[in-house]
Amino acid sequence: MKAFIKFTVPAILVAAAVSALAAQLSTDARTAVPHDVQQLVVVDYKAMQNSAAAMDLKERVMPADLKQFDEALKKSGLNDNHDVDQLAFVLFRTKQSGDDLATVGIAQGQFAMQEILANFRKQKARPQLVRTNKIYPLAKTGMVLCFVDPSTMVFGSKEAVVRALDARDGVSPSVLTNASIMDAMRSVDSEPLWSILDEKGTQTMMKQVLGEAGGVTDFETVKKRLQVSWYSMNFQHGVKFDLTIATGDPFSATTISSLLNAAVIYRKMSGSDTEKQAMAATEVASSAGNLSVHFATSDAEFDSLLHSPLFQSMVH
Repeated sequence: MKAFIKFTVPAILVAAAVSALAAQLSTDARTAVPHDVQQLVVVDYKAMQNSAAAMDLKERVMPADLKQFDEALKKSGLNDNHDVDQLAFVLFRTKQSGDDLATVGIAQGQFAMQEILANFRKQKARPQLVRTNKIYPLAKTGMVLCFVDPSTMVFGSKEAVVRALDARDGVSPSVLTNASIMDAMRSVDSEPLWSILDEKGTQTMMKQVLGEAGGVTDFETVKKRLQVSWYSMNFQHGVKFDLTIATGDPFSATTISSLLNAAVIYRKMSGSDTEKQAMAATEVASSAGNLSVHFATSDAEFDSLLHSPLFQSMVH
């Protein structure tokens, strides 16, 4: 959980050089997302592959478990420079209540299925059937892969993939019946990189972002009012980041806004020149029960921020 939530901030930075293409999930991909999503991250993978800067940055900040997913794709026989268009990572609860979590990856693209299946046969990898779904083992990774249609594959641990297939086949609910996540998705899925976090994911993210300020009484009072959050990136003119947190009431939104503004002021006073510039480019506001954070900077200033102590503290 900690490693995946840490991807919330680094994932924003991974796509710094990505062109403004949409990273939307197809209907088949959405049905393979289990209902109880804690965090969903979707990236325009093709645009990332076309940017040396984005790929270098990904290597620096991506947590080990997500790197393992990336390596698993390559071991499947995919040409990841050309086959994969969108890549999604889903952190979901395996029980409706509790902290039992699993992670599954979903890749979309134009896959040369016959070549990939031939590669599996060459490796003598025999599929296992889950209803009509064929699950193939990925050599030396402990992961499996399943094509749910010619342009969509699900991969991860066998247990996580089976749960994704259960959702896709209607054995268990999918994210399509999760109203808060679907409402948030409509706000962000036209961007090249976006993420959605549920109540628990939002609380964990805010605790990390606020640091010491997250321990104050005001935050403890309102954290349970954090309902869902979503962020997106735009790269057409410099780097722009927009985060929205739904709290359900103006008081909670105003309180969290005040805490964030206090953290920004602290960084303005104590940070390096680069960090001070970043904080000057950050706007925090609240309206009608929603908290919003907007950050905008030039490509050059963003590059300097990546080498600052503030950035390093976020990703380690």
